[in-house]
Amino acid sequence: MEVIIQPNTDAAVELVSQLIAREVRANPRAILGLATGRTMESVYGRLVQLHRTEGLDFSRCCSFNLDEYVGLRADDKHSYRHYMNRLFFNQVNIDLRNTHLPDGAAADLETECQLYERRIQESGGIDLQLLGIGQTGHIGFNEPLSPWNSRTRVVTLVAETIRQNASLFGGADKMPRHAITMGVATILESKKCVLLATGTAKARIVAQTIEGTATTSIPATALQLHPHCTIVLDEAAAGELSRTRRRSQD
Repeated sequence: MEVIIQPNTDAAVELVSQLIAREVRANPRAILGLATGRTMESVYGRLVQLHRTEGLDFSRCCSFNLDEYVGLRADDKHSYRHYMNRLFFNQVNIDLRNTHLPDGAAADLETECQLYERRIQESGGIDLQLLGIGQTGHIGFNEPLSPWNSRTRVVTLVAETIRQNASLFGGADKMPRHAITMGVATILESKKCVLLATGTAKARIVAQTIEGTATTSIPATALQLHPHCTIVLDEAAAGELSRTRRRSQD
C-alpha cells in the first residue's frame, strides 16, 4: 500500500486524475472501475478537461461502476447512471455501450448481480479501480462485516451511510435502503487500486484503514492485501496518521 499525501484537495484530485490519464494513455483499451460520490466529482471534471484540452482518448475504454441504488431506474436523477452520464460519460468520447453499472431496477436482482460479475470477468478484469471511502470504512457499498470473499450482490445500507447521503435525496425517508455493489473480492482482483480521500471528516477512518488491523469491521482495510494499491490524501484526510510518507505529484 502506497500512501501519497498532497498539500491540498486540488493537488490530490490532480494526482488521481493524472494516474487515471496515465493508465488510459498506456492502455487505450483500459478497463476502468469507477466510483461515485462528492469526492469524485472533481476527478471527473478534471478528466473531462484533459479530454478537451489534451485529447485524452476514452473511445476504446470500457468501464464498470462500483454500485447502484436498488429501485432506481437509469433515468432517475438520483441514480448513479444519471450521475456518471452527466458528469463524465456524456462529456468525453467513451462509447456508452461500453459503460456498465448494475441495473438497480432489474426485475431479478440476484440474476443481475451474477450477470454483472460475469461481465467484469469476461472483459478480462479491471485494470484500474478508482475508490472513495465512506466514514464507516465502506468501499463501494461494502458495509462493515462484508465478507472479503464477497462478489457483486445486494446489500443493506447502514444508518450512517443513509445519514451521510440523505440530503442528496431530500431526506432519509426518500433514500433507498439497498444497493447493488461489487464485492470486496471483486475489488481486490483489480490490477491496480487508487483510493482518494479528502477532508478532516475522513481522517479517522483513513488512519484506521492504513495503520489499523485488517478486519471485516472496516472493509477498506482489505486494501492492505492488494499488491498495487495507492491511497492519495490531502493534508486534512492524513491528519490522524502517525506514520506518513510524503511525495509531491510527479
